[in-house]
Amino acid sequence: MILSVLSSLALVSGLMVVRAKNPVHFVLFPIPVFRNTSGLLLLLGLDFFAMIFPVVHIGAIAVSFLFVVMMFHIQIAEIHEEVLRYLPVSGIIGLIFWWEMFFILDNESIPLLPTQRNTTSLRYMVYAGKVRSWTNLETLGNLLYTYYSVWFLVPSLILLVAMIGAIVLTMHRTTR
Repeated sequence: MILSVLSSLALVSGLMVVRAKNPVHFVLFPIPVFRNTSGLLLLLGLDFFAMIFPVVHIGAIAVSFLFVVMMFHIQIAEIHEEVLRYLPVSGIIGLIFWWEMFFILDNESIPLLPTQRNTTSLRYMVYAGKVRSWTNLETLGNLLYTYYSVWFLVPSLILLVAMIGAIVLTMHRTTR
């Protein structure tokens, strides 16, 4: 049942990619395709491929979205008006996010940098029963999101800076 639903949704989303007339829709429709394909890979037991497939392809979506934004000559005044209209809602969501980060999450259980104190518990704790029952994806996710989270986030920040730099370099200067 789940296999049929995921494959049907991936097929319909793939057809919508081909049929999309709006370039923004063309960029957004591959996201459900990759999500559903990742679910199919997870059902097949290929957990590493199910994790790496959306990571690689969402990077491709970000680059194609950058080209769509560069293709349109969007006026800055239009963007500014839209941003101001949604500023209160985005501010509230941002405050909720930061409240969760600083007050709900415990800094001791999720350390930001792997230090000797943090990784010693990994080496000497009895993980024999747990590690054998974990899948590859759970083990990799546990290490990436607990002890090596900074090294997981740094490449995404570098990609973000590169994308912003590309947008700034391609903007036309209309003021004189």
